[in-house]
Amino acid sequence: MKIFNTRLSTPSDVQKAQLAEQYKADDYLLLDFDTRQHSRFRAITVSGEAVGVDLPRTGVLKGDDVLINAAGELMQVIAKPQAVTKVTAANDFLLMKGAYHLGNRHVPLMFDHSFDQGSAGYALYFENDHVLAQMLENLGLHIESTSMPFEPETGAYQTGQGHSHSHAHSHSDSHSHQESHSHDESHSHRHQHSHSHHDTPVGRSNDG
Repeated sequence: MKIFNTRLSTPSDVQKAQLAEQYKADDYLLLDFDTRQHSRFRAITVSGEAVGVDLPRTGVLKGDDVLINAAGELMQVIAKPQAVTKVTAANDFLLMKGAYHLGNRHVPLMFDHSFDQGSAGYALYFENDHVLAQMLENLGLHIESTSMPFEPETGAYQTGQGHSHSHAHSHSDSHSHQESHSHDESHSHRHQHSHSHHDTPVGRSNDG
């Protein structure tokens, strides 16, 4: 089994061409956010080959990150679309208020700014959690379920990972994780999230 143990920060033109050929042959990893948080795991490429990932603990793998092994073989990681909750609001202040309450609960958040995100022009995304969704609705925000690659913000004190986009395509994922939170408002709850990326959820992984 091939073991990939290094991130390739800047693929050369030759390597980009190789990755494009591998993509056509389904020789890449389609991974959900839960799996991409691990530094060591076993996974299955879209074409069905088992590979291992054994990286230093250097942060979450991003969609389109490229891995390389000792033999110089490449493997691209693609973020799999997954079920997430989309949050929009009538104005920026209300959305900022929602982001504050989610951040206060240490919820991983993805941000988006585009013309189809309601009056404010911005949207927040987080892993599905009905307790959080109800809280936001009570604050006056709009909630809807959707599916897309989940790439939450990294910590403000983390240095950027070499995240390289070598081609454009669409993806899909599936993820589930549990975490228990206790808050100042004296309530605690357990979250279960699930996500999804590309046409079929092919990447499977086990934390090593």
